[in-house]
Amino acid sequence: MKLLEPLTINGMTLPNRVAVPAMVTRLSGEDGFVNRDIIDRYVRYAEGEVGLIVVEATAVHGNKSGPLLRLSSDEFIPGHRDLVRRVHDASASKIVPQIIHFLKVARSGWRQTIDTLSTDDIERIIQQFGAAAARAREAGYDGVELHSAHAYTLASFLSRRNPRRDEYDGRMLEGRLAMFGRVMHSVRRQVGNDWPVGVRFLAEEAIKEGYTVEDAKLIALRMAQLGVDYISLSVGGKFEDAIHRPGQPLYPYTGYSGDRCMPGDWYPPLPHAHLAAAIKQFINAKGFTLPVMSVGKINAPGDAEHLLQSGQADMIGMARQLLADPDWVKKLRTGRSDQIVRCIYCNVCKQLDENFREVTCFLWPKGLRQAPPDAVDGAGPRWPEGGAGLTAVFEKGQVRLSWAKAEAGAAPIAGYNVYRAEDGGEARVTEAVKTTKHADRTVLGGLRYTYYIRGHDAAGRATPPSEAVRIDLPCPSAEPASLSPKVHHAQH
Repeated sequence: MKLLEPLTINGMTLPNRVAVPAMVTRLSGEDGFVNRDIIDRYVRYAEGEVGLIVVEATAVHGNKSGPLLRLSSDEFIPGHRDLVRRVHDASASKIVPQIIHFLKVARSGWRQTIDTLSTDDIERIIQQFGAAAARAREAGYDGVELHSAHAYTLASFLSRRNPRRDEYDGRMLEGRLAMFGRVMHSVRRQVGNDWPVGVRFLAEEAIKEGYTVEDAKLIALRMAQLGVDYISLSVGGKFEDAIHRPGQPLYPYTGYSGDRCMPGDWYPPLPHAHLAAAIKQFINAKGFTLPVMSVGKINAPGDAEHLLQSGQADMIGMARQLLADPDWVKKLRTGRSDQIVRCIYCNVCKQLDENFREVTCFLWPKGLRQAPPDAVDGAGPRWPEGGAGLTAVFEKGQVRLSWAKAEAGAAPIAGYNVYRAEDGGEARVTEAVKTTKHADRTVLGGLRYTYYIRGHDAAGRATPPSEAVRIDLPCPSAEPASLSPKVHHAQH
């Protein structure tokens, strides 16, 4: 299985092709130091055998912010060194920090923009990136990732809406690329050529007049020419379409570009895979083979493997899925894919970040600050002797489901996955709930739906599928006398 094959990036050998991209945790204090909760979060990914762990955005400078890791001075090195040691002790996972520079944002909604930066400001930022990368190497990290995505400084220089009119002129692609080129040279001067330097940037800005994949292909090519060792792609997450909440600073994931950055449950699976594939194909055709990471609603092992086998990506990034279940890789490797706790893209984690609260997962048992431990041994949950008793009722445009509570095995019941198939097609998880009821509001009259339920504990051990219930929904154009749905019960 290609997902589980190693990959070497400039001397750094990943044990597999799965990565957790940088994801804000809000577990650090405002002092910027690594603490116990931060270590526990990233060690948990290592215990799950994630190939590449990218530590959340870590500031290269000292600008005031909320909870945010920092590498802006030497005093932060010991904490990062301890984090790296703990991760390396846990497994063969590799770990890199994502280093970031950001501009000021006020509670009034005002934000600083790159056209206000003086030449001295720019020179300082360039040096700060190089110095932070050197500290990352001194701390023992396996490499470093330059944050050039979303709403932050390097991304604003790359943006098609870059307002500068000097050597960083936003009207010209070369002008937009100049800042990243200088940062990359600064980093290489500090860390050398024998240490991995990756980059995360946008395959598409997803804002009015923002750049698309056509520019992204050329940006990726320049990054390859500059000696970047891997490319991690994202989409959107911009200030330009952010929705301002009075009394709060702008949060760059509240507009359409934010939806595109973290696509919710109403988006199809793999909505961005074609973008990574186009960029990879383009730079490969130009003679560059640096790995390209595809991200965005990828949680099924079969989908991830297909992207690799078909040459659409070299690595698979999963932020929300690996938050939900850090043991995704280990369960896949040990033949327990059916125990993976699947992310349902409810975006509760995103809402917690937006409200400046610690980022946890809705699917974890209540009160946990970290994902529950894996459990190989012990009995899974089961249905009562009479079965789940699943029922389906159609009323007021929705299908209401209810079922019996599952009986705990070695661990308490953590929740239930609702599976739905449409007109005899493949059954997919459409919702995860913690009660024994669910209302499906995304049904369409004139179609046949089949449902079944599986209960699971926190480690992902699940009941067998419940009995299935099939419901034929009436089409609104039918005669009133025939508008009653037909419900059929059958063993799954």
